[in-house]
Amino acid sequence: MLILHKFNNINGLMDADAIIIGAGACGLMCAVQAGFMGKKVIVLEKADQPGAKILISGGGRCNYTNLFATEEQFISANKHFLKSAFKQWTVEDTISFFETYGISGKEKTLGQLFPDGKNARDVVAVFTDLCREMGQEIRCQANVLDIEQTAEGFTVSYEKNGKTVKLHAGKLVMATGGLPIPKMGATDFALRYARKNELKIIATAPALVPLTITGKEETWYAQLSGNAVFCSISNDRIAFEESLLFTHWGLSGPAVLQISSYWRAGETINIDLLPNKNIIEIIEQERSEQGKTLLSTLFNRYYTRKFTEAMAKFLPMDKPVAALTKEDMDTIHSTIHLFKVKPAGDKGYDKAEVMRGGIDTNELSSKTLECKKIPNLYFGGECVDVTGWLGGYNFQWAWASGFVIAQNL
Repeated sequence: MLILHKFNNINGLMDADAIIIGAGACGLMCAVQAGFMGKKVIVLEKADQPGAKILISGGGRCNYTNLFATEEQFISANKHFLKSAFKQWTVEDTISFFETYGISGKEKTLGQLFPDGKNARDVVAVFTDLCREMGQEIRCQANVLDIEQTAEGFTVSYEKNGKTVKLHAGKLVMATGGLPIPKMGATDFALRYARKNELKIIATAPALVPLTITGKEETWYAQLSGNAVFCSISNDRIAFEESLLFTHWGLSGPAVLQISSYWRAGETINIDLLPNKNIIEIIEQERSEQGKTLLSTLFNRYYTRKFTEAMAKFLPMDKPVAALTKEDMDTIHSTIHLFKVKPAGDKGYDKAEVMRGGIDTNELSSKTLECKKIPNLYFGGECVDVTGWLGGYNFQWAWASGFVIAQNL
């Protein structure tokens, strides 16, 4: 299917209607949607292939949206900013779009939608195939050097294979992603460009990131490396019920990644290691049926043997449940339901899935994502101060922002 672009090459000076910097989820969706509208775009990507972060998402399976995505699952200085974009491009739109091109969703945990029988490469192929059909160019290994605003729009200079190339377009889209996983080419390019043009930036930090434990507690956590526990994890801001994974340097797993976006240095995290149950009631029931049962035997019904052995540091595991004192019971309750952790820090951008903070949403139109101070400049995806929960939420924002921008190119 060939779509003829209504591209207006003014005096032979313009190379495209728009230049998109970044061939991630936002940039690819923007390119495709612009093509549907007859707009010609050129996408510049620093990496050697498009969709690098898409390809590693969900362990290569790509949880490409979440059935429950609303603005409530996002962190932003202005939580209402998302409403317009999510009305213009809904979860249903995402599902329908991918179904149209052969990818049906299969729901996993907590609304996460994965391609049924396919994977992340198939997701990326949807975009690259459409771009090829519509004549939208994706230029990889293109390192953007400079952006110049002109009377007609923008001139973007980039380097490829040792040569500098200049492109001219009336509009410019910043879809460069955030700082996580720098080994895949992540940079602060959008943030630097924003600062250069005096746009406000909300302080950035790693999010959806493992947390570290150091000092005298480090050995205790390290001995449990590889053990997982389903828990309720919380702080003063929010709570999540998911699995926690012990590692040789601290804590990871879905529960920890989720809470990390809301954690600040120096704060304590609360963990209920047996959510939706009451450990005291369980012990009392066991007492009435078999008082000789050791506390360790009872614990092994709910936890791994390794975890039970490690909890002996805090609890009288070698005691029969009938012999437990009131003081023992109080200690057991507080340890299991009110376990407290004070992380030393996080694993940084190398291990973070997304970036918290970014371009202040007050600098952008919520309806078009156009920069208020710089006409014809748009920001979308992760470089904007919009950070979603784990589980496909950030993809939904990327697809939506790419769509919204395309409608206004």
